[in-house]
This record gives sequence, C-alpha cells and structure tokens, in this order.
Amino acid sequence: MTSYNLAGRTALVTGGAQGLGAGMAQALAAAGASVAIGDVNVDAGHQAVETLRKSGTKAEFVAFDVTDDAAWEAAVATTVQSLGGLDIVVNNAGIEVTDLLVDLDPVAASKMLNVNLLGTALGIKHAFRAMRPGGTAGNGGAIVNIASVAATIAFPGISMYSATKSGIDRLTRVAAAESGKLGYGVRVNSIYPALTPTAMGNKLAVDCAELGLFPSPEAAAGAVAELTPLGRLGQIDDMADAVVFLASDAAKFITGAGLPVDGGMGM
Repeated sequence: MTSYNLAGRTALVTGGAQGLGAGMAQALAAAGASVAIGDVNVDAGHQAVETLRKSGTKAEFVAFDVTDDAAWEAAVATTVQSLGGLDIVVNNAGIEVTDLLVDLDPVAASKMLNVNLLGTALGIKHAFRAMRPGGTAGNGGAIVNIASVAATIAFPGISMYSATKSGIDRLTRVAAAESGKLGYGVRVNSIYPALTPTAMGNKLAVDCAELGLFPSPEAAAGAVAELTPLGRLGQIDDMADAVVFLASDAAKFITGAGLPVDGGMGM
C-alpha cells in the first residue's frame, strides 16, 4: 500500500496562519513535510510556525499578499532557499464577503476575485516555475487548490464567493492539462470543503442571519447540516486529511480532479 508519508518534502501553504490553512499545515507537518506558511497576518503566522517547530517540524513564515506577482516569486524563492526545495503548494488563502446580488458591493466583489481567483492562479504559476524541470526546485510535485462546496451548490448570499470558487475548479483542470502536456511533472487537484466552524465559517452564518436569510446564525448552520447527508458540519481535520492525501504518493495517478470533502452536501 502506498504511504501518505511526506518525509523529505517541502510544502508552502497560503493563508496558513489560522483556520483551515493552519490545520492543513499541521497535517502536512505530521506526515513529515517541512512547511512554509504564507500569510498577510504576520503575528498569527509567526505563532503558527512556532507551534510547528515545537513539534519538531522544520518551518518558516513568509509574509506576502497572494495577489502580488512579485511577492509570490519572492515567497517561493525564500521557501526553496530556507527549506531546501518545494514539492507541495496549497493555495488556501481566500476571503468571503456575504452579500445579496441586489446589494452587490463591487469593491468587495473585486477583492474576492483578486484574492481567491487571481491569488490561486499566481500560486499555480509560481509553483510550476519552481517545480518543473530546470526550476529552482525542479523535482515536480503537487498543487492542491482550495475551492468550496459553494462551487457545487446554490446557496443564497454568497454569489461572488461561489463564482470565485467555481473558477478555482476550472483553473485546476486547465493547469493539470498544461502540466501534463508540457511535462512539468506537477499534479494539480482541488478540494471542495464543506462549511466549517472556523472564523470565516462562523462569520458567514452570522452574515446570513443579518441579511434575513435565516432567523439566527444557529439556524443557518443547522440548515447546512440538514442539507448534508452525513448530518454535520465539516471539521478542520476532515479538510486537512484530504490535502495530505492529494499531496502524497497515494494520489500519484490523480490530477485535474476536484475532491468533495462536504459530507455529501454537493452531490
């Protein structure tokens, strides 16, 4: 049986300072990888790295904005230099602004497009450049993009967020095709996480109640659970385990795929 062991590999996780990203970084570290955490939240990022180091993981923090092309180039270079390579990139950084279409805020919509969609595209770009033959790492690898169950269902209040996460699905598939066609040796996949009670997930429930879509945040979360065949919200480790799987050799013949980690909500 193929192992999920990531010993000897290096991962860069964006948005890794807290929430899902921190859980993914911890899971990759537990599987043996060295981990670079990229985030705009400097204090939380350093704390997350210290937590990893205390568990014996080789880890670094890289402060950067995923919408900045030059910052991506520098972050990848720092990761390769500090940790000795780059084998795994997890494009997790994202934001969600709840809004009814009739009240759509163009500024908030543009920010979601830039962070969620452009940020992921730039992550793919610079991962390819580093991982492909002749790159600064040059050994191929795996990219895992974080989409959302919002890409597969119609849920009120999250139209632009859903659109960006649907875009990540398409980016993933085209990137996998290009990598294969050009011989980069990089697998590209995505996961569709369910609503998870992180700070972002909890805020979504509150926002939906404030917009009048549900009588309370608890009712909003309950509605999601009712739509989920497994009958509960997602947990951080559910998502993190899926990332480790797709990053590992257990998924060595999987590319261009979107893995629902949503308890069946999007089926």
